[in-house]
Amino acid sequence: MKFDIFNVTKKDSPFLSLTCLLIGILVLSLQDALIKLVSVDTSFWQLQFLRSLFNLFFLFLIVSIIKKKEFLFPNNWKPVYLRACTMTLCMFCFFSASPVLSISQMAAGLYTFPIFVTVLSIIFSREIVGFWRLLALIIGASGSILVLEPWKNDFQLLQLLPILAGFFYACNIILIRKFCRNESPISLTFAVGVMFFVSGFLGIILLEFIFDEFIFLNNMPFVTVGWPDLTIFVFVFIIFCSVLNVLGNLSLSKAYQNADSSWLAPLDYSYLLFACVWGKLIFDVWPSNLNLIGITLIAFAGILIAYREKLKN
Repeated sequence: MKFDIFNVTKKDSPFLSLTCLLIGILVLSLQDALIKLVSVDTSFWQLQFLRSLFNLFFLFLIVSIIKKKEFLFPNNWKPVYLRACTMTLCMFCFFSASPVLSISQMAAGLYTFPIFVTVLSIIFSREIVGFWRLLALIIGASGSILVLEPWKNDFQLLQLLPILAGFFYACNIILIRKFCRNESPISLTFAVGVMFFVSGFLGIILLEFIFDEFIFLNNMPFVTVGWPDLTIFVFVFIIFCSVLNVLGNLSLSKAYQNADSSWLAPLDYSYLLFACVWGKLIFDVWPSNLNLIGITLIAFAGILIAYREKLKN
């Protein structure tokens, strides 16, 4: 029996990429909303540790079933594990402020990543900034401001963390497209699981046995506790999130390997729509009119960047 989704990419397959992308975005947006829901009962480090533990277990189970244990090991480990590090930093920044931000605000911050891809390309590839790129950067930045609403009295700097997550996600996109195209999606997901496990373990050790608390982070309780009391509810919840995480990461890895990212960009922004829907269904929160305008501007900026890249190529 062939399991094509797990195999190394040989050529572009737009339909497979489209299917994998939509599945990945759907399940990961649900996972993100559920993690926000359970964030009051767990900590980021406990979540990272346990979720990654189950992730690695499920991956070992998959390779045992398909008899492809070699898929766990990348051809070139340096870019694969560097990408895993960027994803670990991305997740920290994305979820750190989850107790105080709506899921749609978190999503809008993360989806500034095409802007950062453009900026990084300008810096490292010395690409010329044309009119359309500059316009897209301005539109995207304007959208971010409308989502964050920094003029409000209750605005906190930690609300900028999802935008920082967008930066690290941009680094991930660049690495996976330029250096990880010939890697198995399983090896990419396995590397992320390993780094999540290491970061969760270190966070628990540092907070439980070395630092009682980070004074300067006392308004971020989700990341200042190492190992809170673990309930059956949280345990089962994390297992479910782990299943969603493995499925989502495998799907996205396969999607970006099988088609150019500029072709996938418009559908990639369906995450913003899913985030709004989950926010309404789970938290009964719908973005304000200003937030919706900002989210639309961010999506438009990203799609514009992708469209211009496609024309250039």
